[in-house]
Amino acid sequence: MKPYQQIPIIECGDPLVPIPLELFAVESPHPYQQLGASYKERSPYYLRQSVLRSLIAAQSLLQIRHPLWRIQIFDAYRPVEVQQFMVEYAFSQVVEDRGLNFQLEDAQRQEIWEQVYQFWAPPSLNPAKPPPHSTGAAVDVTIVAASGQTVDMGGEIDEISARSHPDYFAGATLPVEQQYHALRQLLGDVMFQAGFRRHPNEWWHFSLGDQMWAWLYNQENPPDRVVARYGRVA
Repeated sequence: MKPYQQIPIIECGDPLVPIPLELFAVESPHPYQQLGASYKERSPYYLRQSVLRSLIAAQSLLQIRHPLWRIQIFDAYRPVEVQQFMVEYAFSQVVEDRGLNFQLEDAQRQEIWEQVYQFWAPPSLNPAKPPPHSTGAAVDVTIVAASGQTVDMGGEIDEISARSHPDYFAGATLPVEQQYHALRQLLGDVMFQAGFRRHPNEWWHFSLGDQMWAWLYNQENPPDRVVARYGRVA
């Protein structure tokens, strides 16, 4: 069990709505759909209505600092079936990257699953323990500069390594790595100001209103505890 999965959920009923893609930069075609993941009647570009409003606010905050920059949405709503697909894909990629075959010993298999689950939520159908993206309240984002190019954050979205941790470059002495840290801080700042909280292991993942958001918020504000207001969207 992830620690945030202990947070109770009191569903508020905020609708899942399509993201107006003209407002943001987006990954097109969507990377998970390219791999074969099926979103059925929806697309990956859906969020809860109030979460979408907060994401628009975050982009406005970004543009106060850099008027021609935009938030790029990598992924948003993710059905549990897609979560299952991507967790299995991530496992296979770790196996391939290590040069292993799939005749793994139990200890190897367990160690790889532990590594994968540092970054990927279990594809649970338990309504009390939904994957964050399956609630429509989590979004994976980066930044596009005025040139139209995605800024270099010093690591790829979904990379399974310590380099994905938000503060990985915090103590860097090389100028390019200091720049990576400054850009990650910029992204974190505008998202935080808009109400989001960032996944402890992923510089790109932000939540607002789901269990992870509530868990992180409660660590920051022990006397003022909250519960999650978004559960899984079927």
